[in-house]
Amino acid sequence: MQPEPSEHLTIRALLADAERSLVEGPHAERARRDAETLLLHAKKEDVPDVNRAWLITHGYETLPAHAAADFRAWVERRRAGEPIQYITGEAEFYGLSFKVSRAVLIPRPETEHLVEKVIELARGFERPRIADIGTGSGAIAMALGNHLPDAIIYATDISAQALGVARANARRLGFETRVLLRAGDLLAPLAGKHFDLVVSNPPYVPDNERDLLAAEVREYEPAEALFAGADGLDVYRRLIPAAIGALFHKRYLALEIGFGQKQAVEDLLAGAGFKGIEFTSDLQGIPRVAIARRD
Repeated sequence: MQPEPSEHLTIRALLADAERSLVEGPHAERARRDAETLLLHAKKEDVPDVNRAWLITHGYETLPAHAAADFRAWVERRRAGEPIQYITGEAEFYGLSFKVSRAVLIPRPETEHLVEKVIELARGFERPRIADIGTGSGAIAMALGNHLPDAIIYATDISAQALGVARANARRLGFETRVLLRAGDLLAPLAGKHFDLVVSNPPYVPDNERDLLAAEVREYEPAEALFAGADGLDVYRRLIPAAIGALFHKRYLALEIGFGQKQAVEDLLAGAGFKGIEFTSDLQGIPRVAIARRD
């Protein structure tokens, strides 16, 4: 005769224990939601379409002991401050679900402003040719590909580990033949090619602002994708002049920029010969996207 499942393995009990634990961590205000997210991830193995409503209606069901052990381990990682996207290995961006690891930045909502602007510009061209520089997980390139089915998209990254994540996402999302991944520094892997749009969310955090970042960013996300010299402009200084040579005439460079960098980036763009420079702000009114045209 099989023993009765332990009441400590019920979804209701596991969630309550996890919430009590997470309240003691750095994200107490998200304790319940984080607990639910992690438990949903544990349950997806046998119920792929499980959602929060399911948790409410199935609170007295049990998890297998191995799944409960995984869940408790994930809760401890979250209580220590690890981003929940790295624990689950998934992040949502522009309507798509991407695999992520600590080799890549977690895609952020503010980067969606960059994607929106590039889609708007790209629709002015027939079969637009786009280069995504420093692609990381491939989120920008694949979000663009999802909304621009006729686009020809290249994506580069200097990190072999990041490109491994991007390739996994391309396979998973059906972009293997539509987003062409290349290894190398900035535009170097695309030498001799020209584009209608060059887009990038490069590293732009000044080195001396490391301690100002949230601990879960500073301690877990890849430093090489965050920091860019004393003023945060090192990558812009190399990418901007390279981009003007890689664009067709009357075509565009689109960049995500950091807080307080508007004037410095505008000066770099103008100094390289770009025209029609404009900026798009995020919902807090912070200039977040720079657009410039090669005449």
